[in-house]
Amino acid sequence: MWCIPPEQDAAFVAAMERVLAVYRRPYDPRFPVVNMDEQPVQLVSESRRKLPTRPGDTQKIDYEYVREGSCNIWMFVEPLAGWRSVRVTSSKKAIDWAHQVKRLVDEPRYAQAERITLVCDNLNTHTFGSLYQAFDAEEAYRLMSRLELVHTPKHGSWLNMAEPELSVLTRQCFADRVASQTEAANRCDAWQKDRNKRQKGIDWQFTNEKARVKLKRLYPKIEM
Repeated sequence: MWCIPPEQDAAFVAAMERVLAVYRRPYDPRFPVVNMDEQPVQLVSESRRKLPTRPGDTQKIDYEYVREGSCNIWMFVEPLAGWRSVRVTSSKKAIDWAHQVKRLVDEPRYAQAERITLVCDNLNTHTFGSLYQAFDAEEAYRLMSRLELVHTPKHGSWLNMAEPELSVLTRQCFADRVASQTEAANRCDAWQKDRNKRQKGIDWQFTNEKARVKLKRLYPKIEM
């Protein structure tokens, strides 16, 4: 269980209620709600060639491996539409986030969208300031004007619907060793195409009302 200092209870509750209110919005292609999350992946290759398997035998893999660096997985998911986009980069700096957000804004599916609500974790790189680090003022303002940023509270990243989607990706695509960024990108691309084809959505059940019951201890006590 997460630990929240008492003096941060009100801030946590306010941010949580805002996120949950966003999740209650009905589907509207003019104002889509998109969640994003990111995760580093360690790249490792085999130190020895695998032995060929024979009928009835289990696969034998040497426990030693070779470190090949790391890459970063970016997950963008629109839960109500059953759509997601997964990208792979070599780093996760502020300008990397900015370029991924630009790709989202310029995504053809959002050409007619008036404003995209982007729900993301409360990291110091997930801000409009990152857009101004990566682009000139005119382009940064164009992107900013198309976005509404909603941050999950500190110690509350579990409120981000992209997190369970990223967990599914990790279990299904990275259960074994991946030796290169190219291989990681190929796996993610195949995974997202399959999920999008089947329009796998997210059935989110946690609401403001349930939060006020389950997390009652976090709500400030008002003395009358």
